[in-house]
Amino acid sequence: MLGAWLLLWGGLALHCRAQAAVLRRADDSTGRCTYSFTVASPVETSCPDAGGVPELRAELTALATRLSRLESRERGTGGSGPRGAEAEGAWDPQRAAPAARLEAAYSELLRAKSRLEEEKGRLEREKEELGRRLESSTQEMARLRAARCPPGGEGPGRDTLRAPGKATRWDPQPIAYQELQSERTEVPASRMLEETALGRPGAEDSAGCGELVWVGEPVVFGRADSIAGKYGVWMKDPEPVSPFTRETTWRVDTVGTEVRQLFQYEAAEQLAQGYPTKVHILPRPMESTGAVVYRGGLFFQPRRSRAVARYDLRGEAITAEKEIPGAGYHGQYPYSWGGYTDIDLAVDETGLWVIYSTEKARGAIVLSKLDPEKLEIQRTWETNIRKRGVANSFVICGTLYTVSSYSALNATINFAYNTATGTSRALRIPFENRFRYLSMVDYNPAERQLFAWDSFNMVTYPIRLSGA
Repeated sequence: MLGAWLLLWGGLALHCRAQAAVLRRADDSTGRCTYSFTVASPVETSCPDAGGVPELRAELTALATRLSRLESRERGTGGSGPRGAEAEGAWDPQRAAPAARLEAAYSELLRAKSRLEEEKGRLEREKEELGRRLESSTQEMARLRAARCPPGGEGPGRDTLRAPGKATRWDPQPIAYQELQSERTEVPASRMLEETALGRPGAEDSAGCGELVWVGEPVVFGRADSIAGKYGVWMKDPEPVSPFTRETTWRVDTVGTEVRQLFQYEAAEQLAQGYPTKVHILPRPMESTGAVVYRGGLFFQPRRSRAVARYDLRGEAITAEKEIPGAGYHGQYPYSWGGYTDIDLAVDETGLWVIYSTEKARGAIVLSKLDPEKLEIQRTWETNIRKRGVANSFVICGTLYTVSSYSALNATINFAYNTATGTSRALRIPFENRFRYLSMVDYNPAERQLFAWDSFNMVTYPIRLSGA
């Protein structure tokens, strides 16, 4: 009874403190009278179960610990943590400077990558363009033998001239004989007289002619210093026209699709120094290494055509152009090294020649004599020498000579075809490819030596003719 009164007085006291309380009376399962009251808590609307108190205390302790850590971190950063800094837009200079440097470096790397990709694309395009010409490239020798120029008019020195029999140390590779034949065409007597006046074999300007019996070691006159000079053509005019002389030297670097620059040098010594007197810009691009200079004109094959053109060196204009009927061009019938060498021009004591092939000849070498003024064909010879089977060719005293290989160190002059007699024979005259990439060989009748381009190097070969 005393407990009931205490509960009642407690409820009245709480009610006096303006807190709502409810008093209930009920009988329990045993029949006892039970008094209970309920008071609304100022913090919670219901009391937790007795078993949940420890969990709540543990959670409260964890929250207090986290709050303590946050307060410590706030004090260590001057009252502004990372999240607070972001929320308030704070900026830390010490952290911003490295970030700015990283962003600048990253941007520079992106720009460098873009430049490299552009350069890679350009190189790939260039590789595709030069793929055919550079497919047979070999390792190039680093050492250059010191060049010695023989005194003018004295010919090769004693140490250079050796009997052909002594050249057996070269041990040339055995070659298979190729049968040759010629096609003879009946020519009126009037035309034969015209040809004799223009310089047929036997004319006075062919005095001292003979058969090639010996080729000496190459002498280096200059070296190209860029990829455009991998192969090219260099020459002198055996019959120059004023203001040019026999010492005036001409050069063309023939790598590329727009070969238009013709370099002029006062002499071979200036060529060796690499400083041209003048650069001529051809009206039409040139194809490959078959050009020659003769009687004041540059004779060359215009790009992607079967024509031959004459560029006047004084007037700096094309004065004549003529197609070679049926001639292959742009890779149809090249020499073995490729390079679009389908049409090759040559000069000897008797005049101007063009070396090519046709579909009718089935890839065999065809040789024609040209009028240097009108570029008309005066006479034609057809052989059975496959043009792709030889590396290059040249004409001396009306006889066509071929080189066996462009890359073998110890190559040979392996065939000769005499246009005066229509006969041919196999040869084994040693020929040294010192730099292993012979792309041009021409004969200069005024100097009686061969001019050649061998893997960036411009060289000459002394020669000996029988009976000369």
